[in-house]
This record gives sequence, structure tokens and C-alpha cells, in this order.
Amino acid sequence: MTKSPNVITMHGNPLTLVGNEVQIGQPLPDAVLVNNDLQPVRLSDYKGKIVVISVVPSLDTPVCDMQTRRFNSEAAGLSDDVAILTISMDLPFAQKRWCGAAGVDRVTTLSDHQAAAFGQAAGLLINELRLLARAVLVIDRDGIVRYYQLVKEVGEEPNYDTALSAVKELV
Repeated sequence: MTKSPNVITMHGNPLTLVGNEVQIGQPLPDAVLVNNDLQPVRLSDYKGKIVVISVVPSLDTPVCDMQTRRFNSEAAGLSDDVAILTISMDLPFAQKRWCGAAGVDRVTTLSDHQAAAFGQAAGLLINELRLLARAVLVIDRDGIVRYYQLVKEVGEEPNYDTALSAVKELV
């Protein structure tokens, strides 16, 4: 498994990412995640839709909370052909509880806690923490990565405007 040291930081401290970084223009690697009802979900199940994948370390942190709420509010202005997923290492129970408490109803939360399959396939697994790095991906209807933003400092928000522009170009 590929290890990429010093790619991102947390509070200025360098961290190592595990896996092969996704590439724009390439197919999104498939992975099996778990939904809030403990059912397996394959990323390939979303083929045919435009997919925004918002990757966060943990929903129970302020920046991850803001990021997920922001995409939830932006979803209202997007086409029904767009699916927004938030992927974290949080347990499905915690994701379900958080969504209920936050009133998040337009974003689908998926957990990578079992095997870190998505984190490794996308090169977003933080080796030192077994959490996912903050990132945003936009996938077209054919499963091809059309936009990829890795946030270099884990504690910072992504650039929502560029991500949403990428979505609107595909609709």
C-alpha cells in the first residue's frame, strides 16, 4: 500500500496518507461502505448520477459539522440527478444520531469504519489517526472523477464554490 508522508497537516503537524490518490479523469475506485441502517452500499451503486463526495474526519467536530451542513443546504438548489454523500470513519449509529440532531436530510452519510476501503482506495486514509482526510470529489454519471480537492490542513473547510461549480458544469 502506498504511503504519502507530509501531504496534509493537522494543527501544522504533518500526516501520512495511505493508498493511491484519486486522479481527475480516472474512474472512482469502487468501495463498500455502510449506511445508517448498517447495510452495505457500493459507490458504484450511484453510477448514472452526478455524485458529490464530501469526505470528513468526524462529524462530531466543528469543521466537519459545518462542511456537512453546508452541502446539505446547497443540495436544495441542485438537480435531483445529484447525490451528495458524506463519508467518514464515524460509526453508522453516530452518523444517524448526528444527522437527526443537525437536521441533515439531503446528504447521505456513509461509514468507512469497517475496512477503510474507501480511504485506502482514494488515498485519503490518515495513517497516524485511522481517520479520513478532508476532501471533496465530484463524480460524473459514468463514475469518472471530474473534480478533486484535498484540503491540506485538516482543520480548514474546503472551497465550496469551486466544488459546486464543478457540479453545475455536469448537470
